[in-house]
Amino acid sequence: MDIKHWLTAMLIALLLPLVADADWFDEIRDGGDKEALYRTLYYMPKGGDLHNHLSGAVFAEWWYELALAQEARGYEYYTKVRISNCREFGGNAFTFAPYLLLFRNISALEYAELDACEQGEHKRLADLDDREKSAWMNSIRLDKAHEGREEFFQTHWQRLNALARNPWLQAETLVKNLQAYAAEGMVYVEYQIPDGSYEGPDGELINGPQAFDILRETLARRDVRDLGVTVRFQLPILRFLPNAEDQLRRVYKLVHENPDLLVAVNMVGREDNDKGYPARFLPTLRELRQQYSGVRLSIHAGEVDEPNEHVRDTLLLGADRIGHGINLISDDDTMLLMRHGPYLVEINLISNLLLEYVNDYSEHPFPEYLRTGIPVALSSDDRGMWESTMTDEFYVATTEFRLSWEEIKTLGRNSLEHAFVSDDNKERMLREYDERIVRFERQMQRNGIAKLGPMPKTRGFVCSRYQLCK
Repeated sequence: MDIKHWLTAMLIALLLPLVADADWFDEIRDGGDKEALYRTLYYMPKGGDLHNHLSGAVFAEWWYELALAQEARGYEYYTKVRISNCREFGGNAFTFAPYLLLFRNISALEYAELDACEQGEHKRLADLDDREKSAWMNSIRLDKAHEGREEFFQTHWQRLNALARNPWLQAETLVKNLQAYAAEGMVYVEYQIPDGSYEGPDGELINGPQAFDILRETLARRDVRDLGVTVRFQLPILRFLPNAEDQLRRVYKLVHENPDLLVAVNMVGREDNDKGYPARFLPTLRELRQQYSGVRLSIHAGEVDEPNEHVRDTLLLGADRIGHGINLISDDDTMLLMRHGPYLVEINLISNLLLEYVNDYSEHPFPEYLRTGIPVALSSDDRGMWESTMTDEFYVATTEFRLSWEEIKTLGRNSLEHAFVSDDNKERMLREYDERIVRFERQMQRNGIAKLGPMPKTRGFVCSRYQLCK
């Protein structure tokens, strides 16, 4: 340890007795002023977001703004605004391109291939009137009482369609996300991104490595570097597809070959589709570990209604982190295995409620995990579709489960201790997190909320559920 780091550690040690008393936080939490609590959680230092799908993290107005801006690069988009029954009976309504789906976005090239009837069902994104624009944005939000799991899995991603195939648009959505994270005090994020099926404005294929270079160029921009948010990416596979093993072989190799940018493989898709059960992939992963090193696994598991042992099986695959882990609570042996252990559960409170894996937060196992010593961290999953933020995740956890200040700090530290980064980067982020926390605590003890910034803009979830509307 050099002299600068030694002096910093000594300063923190000297200051800790001054900030150990967290009565100030209890008073804010229990004081009944929801805006005071929200402001505190917004401006406090945070760690990382470990479970985040980039295409699901984009707010609808960002999609619209950035998609139109891509016209300068030669991209033009259309969306379906009406259904004129242009197709005969008997079509396949369950493909990724269902005919009876409003506001599915297509490229100008796709539009040109439609017959005149179907072209009449579409409109240029830039030409939507106010009513259509509002409906377009709502179509990729889970914002209505009747919407839930089926709406999310069967329509949201299908609607994005061509937007998600533009690698430059993906890079610009990344920048918007990082700007928002920096404002919230976040310092690390791992995004899940696709490994391919990208295309240029003329329909030319852009493969994964080419898209990764676009991300590298974006992250190297000075305005992005100055945000101070470290970024890494995971490559997911769709677990229930017939060729999922081949997908796994492809993305595993890509992660191994791009360690500066890619850190892990994930498995996504509905876990209530039994074709994606974890043990299916054990032989393939053992084959891959014969060839490649340095590839981490952070896998969705336990995001399902039925009790099963999928979390245990996912650990057997080699995962270091579990995404969701809701039904871990039903597996006593694995609960015992994970207490005070090396494996972390990525908790997604807002996602789990909106997708109806819990009917109410009183059913959520998060506080049981946290308070029995199972490492957990809060994450945001598909926050653009939930209309939520990382601050909202902390607000839900604090409001529903009366988190202490020590527990909040533990969640932040856990997210950095379990980040898939080098030891040097991890040590730096943890040290800086501790320094920022000490400064924040001293400020709050001296001034309370008076010196915090103004109440930030809030989004749909906390507005509708907690009447925090700004």
